[in-house]
Amino acid sequence: MEGVERHVRSWFASEKPAEINHVISALSSGECTLLDIVKALGEYLTSEEDILRTKGVQFLSLVIEGCPKEKLNRQAVHVLVTFYRTKLDDTETITPALEGLSHLVRSPALGSSDIPDLLNAMFTHVKMRVLVQSIRFFVFDTINTLLKTHLDDLKAMGDQFVAGYAALASGEKDPRNLTVAFAIARVILTEFDISKHVEDYFDITFCYFPITFRPPPNDPYGISADDLKSSLLPCLSATPAFGRLGVPSFWKNSQLGHLSLRSRDTLRAMSLCLPVYGSSVARDLGSNIWSALKLEIFQPVDAATEEAALDTLQAFVRVLQSNPVVADQGRADDMDDFVRTVCVDCLDTFGEPEKPQARAGMKILCSFLSIARMPFQYSSNHTFFHDPMEVSNRASVIVLLTNLLNSLAPPENLPTPDKPVVTASGSIPSSQDLLTSSKDAVLGVLTVGLKTPSTRVPSLHGLAALIRVPSVVTKDELGYIVSEVGEFVGKEANDAEDTTSNVLSLLSSIAVVAPQHVATQVLPPLFLALPDRPPPRDAHSQRAAYWRALSALSQLCTQPELFETFVIRLTTKLDLLCSPLPRMEPAAAYAHAILTALGNTLSAKVSKSRPDADVPKYINTLLPRLFRLCLEAAIAKEQRLFADMRLLRAVARIIKLIVEASPTASQNKFFDDLVSAYLDGQVKSIVGGDLSFSSEEFSPMNAGISTRQRNTVVLYAAAHVPMRRDVSLDTTKLSSRLADLVTWCSSDNCTASQREAVSHILASLVNKRADDIGDFLKYQIDDYWSKVINNHTVSASDRRNAVTLWVSIARALLVRSHPSAMAFTDKLFILIDEGDEVGREAAHALGPLAIKDEVLVLYAQRYLNVVLPRILEAVQNVTGSRREAAYLVALASVLSAVPKTLYLPQMTKLMPLLIRGLNLDDPKLRVDIINILTSTVDAASDEKSSLPSYASTLVLEMLKNSMVTDMPDPRVRIAALKYLALLPGVIRYDVLHPYKAQVLKELGKVLDDPRRAVRKEAVDARYKYTG
Repeated sequence: MEGVERHVRSWFASEKPAEINHVISALSSGECTLLDIVKALGEYLTSEEDILRTKGVQFLSLVIEGCPKEKLNRQAVHVLVTFYRTKLDDTETITPALEGLSHLVRSPALGSSDIPDLLNAMFTHVKMRVLVQSIRFFVFDTINTLLKTHLDDLKAMGDQFVAGYAALASGEKDPRNLTVAFAIARVILTEFDISKHVEDYFDITFCYFPITFRPPPNDPYGISADDLKSSLLPCLSATPAFGRLGVPSFWKNSQLGHLSLRSRDTLRAMSLCLPVYGSSVARDLGSNIWSALKLEIFQPVDAATEEAALDTLQAFVRVLQSNPVVADQGRADDMDDFVRTVCVDCLDTFGEPEKPQARAGMKILCSFLSIARMPFQYSSNHTFFHDPMEVSNRASVIVLLTNLLNSLAPPENLPTPDKPVVTASGSIPSSQDLLTSSKDAVLGVLTVGLKTPSTRVPSLHGLAALIRVPSVVTKDELGYIVSEVGEFVGKEANDAEDTTSNVLSLLSSIAVVAPQHVATQVLPPLFLALPDRPPPRDAHSQRAAYWRALSALSQLCTQPELFETFVIRLTTKLDLLCSPLPRMEPAAAYAHAILTALGNTLSAKVSKSRPDADVPKYINTLLPRLFRLCLEAAIAKEQRLFADMRLLRAVARIIKLIVEASPTASQNKFFDDLVSAYLDGQVKSIVGGDLSFSSEEFSPMNAGISTRQRNTVVLYAAAHVPMRRDVSLDTTKLSSRLADLVTWCSSDNCTASQREAVSHILASLVNKRADDIGDFLKYQIDDYWSKVINNHTVSASDRRNAVTLWVSIARALLVRSHPSAMAFTDKLFILIDEGDEVGREAAHALGPLAIKDEVLVLYAQRYLNVVLPRILEAVQNVTGSRREAAYLVALASVLSAVPKTLYLPQMTKLMPLLIRGLNLDDPKLRVDIINILTSTVDAASDEKSSLPSYASTLVLEMLKNSMVTDMPDPRVRIAALKYLALLPGVIRYDVLHPYKAQVLKELGKVLDDPRRAVRKEAVDARYKYTG
């Protein structure tokens, strides 16, 4: 007891929380009782001094807050509740008393008999308007806790509690308290009889709607307007009793001048409340509701508000149809009379189908399909497609019809025709039933519309919607549609009125479910449009015709059955083109068009969310035929068509697509055949048989072989890029194979295309099989580096080419974080430090090592963290030399390749170096630097940005780089002018204004630039400084 008294006295002197904690610990351990604490506080609880009395009650409340619940028995709780009730009429102790009650009511020992007295005392003595927010919160928290734990006791109080709380909550404005108040109101409205107090609860809920609260900046409480809305809306929709008061309130809010956000909030609230308020309220106030909704739908402020109004209208109609009132009992349907009025109003708008009101009316009717079948059926039966001849030339009507059909069609893939989709009840879905009586008329309207240019595109859209409606169009009818539409395929653009894409899209949709119709009616004329011999170069119309035919075939033949025919017919054309021709260039153009069409179709097939399963089989059928064409051309004595590098690249694309889609087992066999052909000269397997002639042996990897054979390495590389990691390769020979490839590239007759192909092979194999090629990596570091790349007796061009291969290997290692990766990168810095042309090449190569890739951003960051400090350290120590130029090239190359977020924090250090780079005689470097500055210009608004301090230097440098006399390269001039135009938007006026006159004077000279693109940028920049 003495210890408790000591802690009490100490707390009154210091108000340290530790004293409270000591008392709570003693109470928890049984060293003292609650009675001991009350006795220790006795003189303070009854003191005539307001401060002491307040602190006494506060101390007791703090102890109760931390006291274990099991230490409070029923008798103690009863005594404490009684004590606190007596303190509520004391203005000095009401604050700690309410705080204590908010903790005390959480005790399981609180008796039912204490609750009425407690609440009556609160309703009598607590004046919410004179209390601060934190104290009002204790009141709401207390009542909220009682609703959760003693709901039946509160119900027993009846009107006494209902009326008392309504008076208590009236006028609350703080959002922290309102979230609790709304939760309380929701429970009262749903669990209590409020029939005598409807207006009171209407006042304390609807007065807050719509929510206009905006949280202050950096609000520590984190309460948003959405939080308040989500708490208030359940109150508004909690009881049907609010109906006749609530709907007019919503209607008034909808008249407040088309405030978009407020209108949407009102509409969403109505959607939630109308089903609760019931059909009687909806019908009695229907005219006002429909007028308000009609305004939002027929004259929408924005799309979101229009969508919200349609949702509300759906809720309104659903409520009316739940208990329909039908004045004419003789009608066959049971559609509510007011819903019929809505439908009639919408149908009336179709008298002028070209106006926006007609489209809005159609949206309304279409929305009925998802909520009530009868209104939609009534509308569709009374709409405009009974007389197709009347509307055949009216595009606006067909657009409305298309909207109607789209509402019936699901967004998913097409169901198979002639296989009805059956619902759970066994009935045919309403979409089929609704169109049964009018399908022929609809089809007639749309097919007649195809005959007139003005209605052709809308008709095509309508047909596309019609065939998406489940189980409506039969296969025979699809054949009829194909016959009507097919005549527009392959026509010239001006004849077809730019409907080609729409026609092909429609036919492609039909090909998914009925490919036989497309195969028999559409494809034959297109194949006939492909000549067996290439048209001459000056036969422009014939060449355009086969391009149109190939483009159409490529889009139509993605389905497996059609694609197989497509492949057979096109490869046959390629075979015919391989015979001796007097004109090689037209044949090459024709063959390239055919290969491009094949590649585009394959790309479409493998790019689907579920790639077509038939693609892998073409690794055994299509690829051998293509390899045969290419390899025979490579070994022929005379010039053959497929020796053309452009055709080899087109074939390489097809190889890459097919190999990528093939499983590991297929790839294993394919690579065995490929390696046998390229390394051993055994071509029989890869071409599917013997070659038709053999002028020379196929050995493209041998030294001194013809350029035609060497060029086929493009095909070899195309197969390696998509190779799977688990493809079996002879690992014992892999290192020597890669070394041979590097040596092969060192030949004097190695072209850029061949070197690029080898780079792809090296990158692919090194990345996927780095653990199996240790000997090759050691050879590169120890021998190849010293003998070729860093050997000054080797020509500079050969060393630059070697750097290209070196970079492809280094990047493959970097991407997989291989331990040898940085060893390869370190070697490049040795070259850069020399500062010669090879060093420049190495400097440019540092960028491609970290090329931008969203997936590999962490790899790029690790790379930048290693490379950038080395560049910065080096460039600061080599001022005014060739080495400086090389390191500035390296800096620009790296920064151009990585995301700007990785280096933006270091722009203060980078800015002076980038400005130095603008004075070097390297146009590519200048473009890279200006692009870097452009990408980071938006950071100038940051207070830490260094851009304003360099404003004068940047303006002068950009002006110098925009003059044709100082900078002949137009790319630099355009980039400089674009950057110059950005500065007024990011640098303060007082900083930039002193240079305005000079900028305008110099830009006036640029207006005479010989390049139009430069003059255009100069005009734009001048406007930024004068506008």
